[in-house]
Amino acid sequence: MWNGGTALQIIGLNLEELEDLVVKLGEPRYRAKQILDWVYKKGIDDFGQMSNLPALFRQRLQDRGLVVSTITVAGAVEAGDGTKKYLFRLTDGCGVEAVYIPEEKRKTVCFSTQVGCPVGCTFCATGQQGFKRNLTAGEIVDQVRKIGLDKKTRISNAVAMGQGEPLANYAATLKALRLLNAEYGLQMAARHLTVSTSGVVPAIYRLADEQLQINLALSLHATTDQLRSALIPLNRTYPLAQVIQACRDYAAKTKRRVTLEYIMLDGVNDGEADLVRLAELAAGWLCHVNLIPYNPVPGASYRPSPPWVCQRFLGYLQEHGVAASIRQERGAEVNAACGQLRQHLKM
Repeated sequence: MWNGGTALQIIGLNLEELEDLVVKLGEPRYRAKQILDWVYKKGIDDFGQMSNLPALFRQRLQDRGLVVSTITVAGAVEAGDGTKKYLFRLTDGCGVEAVYIPEEKRKTVCFSTQVGCPVGCTFCATGQQGFKRNLTAGEIVDQVRKIGLDKKTRISNAVAMGQGEPLANYAATLKALRLLNAEYGLQMAARHLTVSTSGVVPAIYRLADEQLQINLALSLHATTDQLRSALIPLNRTYPLAQVIQACRDYAAKTKRRVTLEYIMLDGVNDGEADLVRLAELAAGWLCHVNLIPYNPVPGASYRPSPPWVCQRFLGYLQEHGVAASIRQERGAEVNAACGQLRQHLKM
């Protein structure tokens, strides 16, 4: 917490922490809510523009080296369907990407939680990048806020499906989700927030105990331990049976449907035996299988399954009582689709 001397970013503080800060600066507690209204409701980053704060207080905030935000948009590229990929520059020179996905009834941001990723999935561009560091809660939530400001729209949905393993950066990711949801924050419905994980089992159980109505998505992608360990090295630590049981327990405890993400890889995980096992894994509990056409990644030898194979999977799953869909891919032309985030944009 703030010690009165070091510079501090306002984005990423919850209401109680900001109240503590303003009291230390000699101001009444309600000034914290005023600041957060400017930051989240009006999108103002400059203390000088916060006109209902006393001039001396605004000057004191600046003199102490406090800032609202530390990330900046370093580049962006937009696809023909309106999907827009952003590159954010961080204060240490690192960069992360996030994606804006517009639809008729929702405006979604896919945000990152780490610089790079420690999991190393073989089909994912981010996994090839290696891992540098965790993002702070402020760096996470500000991706969503800044994209909303740039697009001049209210972001209705946010998904932790960008760069990084969200549950390996548990504290910052959870704090960011609470800020996205908070009345004094971006006021996003908890049921419109999703965390995607490659299967950090202890963190899945921990998340189930948080009493939040957020959605969980599992990067499944294989139905045997041998194949899943080859695709997702984390499976060697948390084998498939443990991961599925954790997801089943999450669904039972939260009453939220878990999404099982399954990338369709030609000749790798799209055979008849894979399909039968997938239906067995997903049967009888509150889940939904999302079949994802593979997006080519430089350096990876995988190919996407033919469309008819995806349709075969979809039909079989539905015939066996499993809720399923084929993901409509967005942004592949600008390397913004699932598994493609790797700082292709230059700072």
